[in-house]
Amino acid sequence: MIDFMTTFPVILVQPTCPGDLRAKGIQFQSTCNLCRESHKTQVWLCFLVLSFLSTSPCAAALDTSELQMCFDVLREVIKFQNSDAMLYAPNEVINDVEENCTLTCYMLELIMVIREEEIKTDEAECIFDFNDKLKTDGCRRPCESYPLVDITTFLERLKNILQEIKSRNMT
Repeated sequence: MIDFMTTFPVILVQPTCPGDLRAKGIQFQSTCNLCRESHKTQVWLCFLVLSFLSTSPCAAALDTSELQMCFDVLREVIKFQNSDAMLYAPNEVINDVEENCTLTCYMLELIMVIREEEIKTDEAECIFDFNDKLKTDGCRRPCESYPLVDITTFLERLKNILQEIKSRNMT
């Protein structure tokens, strides 16, 4: 059997702008134009990155207005049921990631109550839909690590957090 060894020719390219006298190898005119216009390229790249961030679910503010309306009706239905459930309830929200994690915990607990109490209303569906939209990326703390509270305290805390998020989104 005959082994063939082939080597591929390698061309070293050192593109530079006309002011650089140390240039060796092949120069491309288009590269020189890029050097002169690099500040424009950087500005456009920054603009592009910022436009992507503004559409990102993490960077965009969480819209809880519809959830607030559903929750207000659902809260009265749950109170009418006289539930004695003990639920895990986060206390506060510090940043956007924790906001999503906190709301996720509240939604999971609320969904459990809806299923146990067999609540079948449009507001219950609204809670399910909102929960499906929540992004839980970055949530590391399990909901079970929060303190257990009665249903009244749970509903009050959730109401306060929704109002806090709404007021923060308005500013």
